[in-house]
This record gives sequence, C-alpha cells and structure tokens, in this order.
Amino acid sequence: MPSDKRFAVLIDADNVSAKYIQFILNEIANDGVATYKRIYGDWTCTTLSPWKSVLLEHSITPIQQYAYTSGKNATDSAMIIDAMDILHSGNVEGFCIVSSDSDFTRLAARIRENGVVVVGMGEKKTPQPFVKACDKFRYLEVLAAETAESAEAPEPPVPADVQPKQQEMTDVRTIRRAIATLITENSDEDGLALASQIGNALTKRYPDFDVRNFGFKKFTPFVKSLGMFEVRPERQKDSGATQYLIRLKETTTAQPEERTAPRKHRRSRKK
Repeated sequence: MPSDKRFAVLIDADNVSAKYIQFILNEIANDGVATYKRIYGDWTCTTLSPWKSVLLEHSITPIQQYAYTSGKNATDSAMIIDAMDILHSGNVEGFCIVSSDSDFTRLAARIRENGVVVVGMGEKKTPQPFVKACDKFRYLEVLAAETAESAEAPEPPVPADVQPKQQEMTDVRTIRRAIATLITENSDEDGLALASQIGNALTKRYPDFDVRNFGFKKFTPFVKSLGMFEVRPERQKDSGATQYLIRLKETTTAQPEERTAPRKHRRSRKK
C-alpha cells in the first residue's frame, strides 16, 4: 500500500517558496508517509523569513548551513550529505527532493541506483536533467493551481514570472506519440492495452508527466481528449472492479493501407 512507504522529504529553502509547503506535504502523502521532514538553508538570512512561520506548524526540522563563501551555495552540500546518510540507514523506501536546482541531478540518480524511489518537486523553471533523474516529478505551480481550484479559490497562486518557462515541461504532442507507441508495444491481438499499464510506463519515460499539467484529474479522460484513442471499460468477473482498456482509433491505423495503394497501380501496369 502507498501509505506504508516511508519517505524522506528534503527541501531546498533557497530554491522553493514557502507558499508551496502544504501542497508539497499533501502530494507526498499520496505516495507514502513523510518520516523525515527537513529543510536546508542559512536561517540568518532575511530572505528565508517566510519559511520560519510554517516550520513549526508542519513539524519540519530546519538545518542551518552558513554560506562559507559569497556566491557559493553550501546548502546543496549539506542536503546531499544528509540524503546519503539517510539512504544508507535503510530507514526509508523513497525520497522527495524539493528544489528547482539542477545541482541535485546526480543525487537523484545515485539514490535510484540503490533501488529507492525518488519523487522530485519544483517549479516549472526546473532544468530537465533534474526532472529526468527522478522517478516522478511534480510541478509546484500545478499542485497549487489544482488545490486552489478544488477549494474554489478566486485566484490560484501561480506566479506569472515563471510562465515563460512552461515550455520546459514535456508537451502534449510528445505524450500523445508516446502513448501510441506504448499501446503498439503492449497491446493484445485486438490492439487493446491496459490504461493503468500505459500510464505507469508513461511516467517512467517522462517523470514530469502528470495529467494535472494539462487540466485533467484522471488518466482516461486525458487520453480521450487526445482524439486518436478509444477508451473501453471492462468489468472484472471475479472482483467486479472496472478496468479501462485503450487502443488506437481505426482512422489512426489507416496509414499502412495508404502506403500499399501504389503497389496495386504497379501491378496493373504489368498486366
């Protein structure tokens, strides 16, 4: 069960705004239990004052790291050292690294080498190398907007200054092509594939893939919206549960037939 999995949540205070803390903890609760909750920064700096007001409320342990040299980020080193100590303690099954900094790319890759799950969270400006190094990556603006919409808040807290960075997310055309490929690779003789299997495989290929990035709450409605897939519900006889199967629409598989047309003309000329 997801609730049994223990996570270490490590937050880079220098690269993440305090306004996202509730969204971060709510999201990781979907994957497991946050047994470690630590945040790293130089707490003598006034720029981190917004964080100080929420640490006690959410029982997050602040780790003090002075900046030894101007222009150098010592916070990253402290966070990486702690992460490796926790990894080798064997006390967790997963890590949640919260940062928009690509400096944690190698850390995420190293943790995954030990067979431990890495969930990344950061703003849309997060460089792709860090995104790709995680098993899953969640954009904080998307989490915030979704929560605000559910609560019927008048203004979702999505900063306008990061909107130009939105193109760094995996785009919908890439996702659509990937779904088509995965269906071809995993379908039965009728061209049908399990939607859950496709969704899991898609996340492995594109860690930042989340249907909420495109305004959907469930995978199957998102697949329907792409226009080239059929979604078919199927009730299980033993459990009574409903699973969903997806396949390419017939119109999308007509291209091979079109390519065979010139061959018929060549045969007619031989006669």
